[in-house]
Amino acid sequence: MRFALVANPASVNADFVHASVALQSTRGFKLTALFGPEHGIWANAQDLVEVDDSRDPRTGLPVHSLYGRTRVPTSSALAGIDAVVVDLQDVGSRYYTYVYTMLYVLEACAREGRKVYVLDRPNPLGGEAVEGNVLDPAYASFVGLHPLPVRHGLTIGELARLFKEERSLNVDLEVVRMRGWKRKMAFGDTGLPWVQPSPNMPTVDTAFVYPGGCLIEGTNLSEGRGTTRPFEVVGAPWIDAWAMCATMEKERLPGVRFRPVFFEPVAQKHAGLLCGGVQVHVTDRRTFPAYLTYLLLIFHARAQGRARFAWRDPPYEYEFLKRPIDILCGTDRIRVALEAGVSPKKVAPGWAKELAAFKKRRARFLLY
Repeated sequence: MRFALVANPASVNADFVHASVALQSTRGFKLTALFGPEHGIWANAQDLVEVDDSRDPRTGLPVHSLYGRTRVPTSSALAGIDAVVVDLQDVGSRYYTYVYTMLYVLEACAREGRKVYVLDRPNPLGGEAVEGNVLDPAYASFVGLHPLPVRHGLTIGELARLFKEERSLNVDLEVVRMRGWKRKMAFGDTGLPWVQPSPNMPTVDTAFVYPGGCLIEGTNLSEGRGTTRPFEVVGAPWIDAWAMCATMEKERLPGVRFRPVFFEPVAQKHAGLLCGGVQVHVTDRRTFPAYLTYLLLIFHARAQGRARFAWRDPPYEYEFLKRPIDILCGTDRIRVALEAGVSPKKVAPGWAKELAAFKKRRARFLLY
C-alpha cells in the first residue's frame, strides 16, 4: 500500500517521534507524500499566510500544501496513492481549520476512490460540553464549513464520521480509535505531551479560551497575537484597562476572572503600540463560558470606544464578501444584536434549542 500523510508538528507519539518518521520506517506499506494544513507541516507560518509546496527535510518526501494555491488535494497529488492517513490534533472549536482540511481530504478521496484513515486524538476540551450557536450554512467558510456549534465536544475521528454521513460522502473511511480516552477527560487528564498544533496555540490554557478568543479576529481589537499570551489578552490602544476589567467583573461570569493589563504586540494588530485591555484568567474550566465571555468583551470594548472600534473587513480565510465576525459567529444576527446595544447575555438563551438538536445529531457518531 502506498499512502500519504496529513500532519503537522503535533502529529507525534508519546515519545515525540513524528508520524512521518514512524510511518516511513514501518514495513508493509510505503509512505510516499505528505500534506500540510494551515501553517504548514511544521507550523512555521503565521495565520492567513499561504504556504508553498516543498520537500520535507527529514524524510525527503514531497509536501503538498493544503493552505496555498489550493486547500483541496488535487488529482495529481493523489496519483499513485492508495490511501491518505490524517493525523491532526484538533482543539475542539468550530473555527479551527484542520478539521476542514480533513473534510476536503474526505471529499477528494471520495472523488478519486482513495481510502482515508483518521488517527483519532483527544478533544483537549473534553467530549461532553457544547457551547454557542450552530452555524447557519449561509455563512459557511473555511472557519466553519458545516453546521456545528462553536464548541462541539467531538474528536476529530467523530467529526470525520459525522462529515461522511451528513455530507453523503461515498468514501472508504476508517477511524483508528484511541485507547483509554473518556469523554470527561480534558487534555491534561490524558498524560500525553502537549505539542502546539499551530503557532498561537502554545498551551492547553489557550485551547480553553479559543472558543471565544478567536472572535476577536473579527474586530480591530488585538487578540494577543504578537505576545506570549495569545487569545488570553485582549485590548487596543484606546481601551481603558481598569474600566474594562471592572465592567467585565460586573458581569459575574462563572469560572473566570479579569485582570487589567498593558501589552505591546511585536506583530500583527497594533504592533509596536501600547494596548490597554484585560487578561482572561480561567478559574474553573468546567463552568467557564468562553464564547459568551468574549462576545461580552467585544460588546463592552465597542461601547467604550465606539468611535475607534471597528469590525474587521474581508477578505478573511478565503471569504471575500461577508464580514469576518459573521463567518466566525456563523450568522450575522449576533453582530446585528451587538450593534443594536443588546447584551450577548440576552442573545445566548436562544442557542439552547440549537444545541439540544445538535446533541441528538451527534449522538450516533460518538465512539467513546
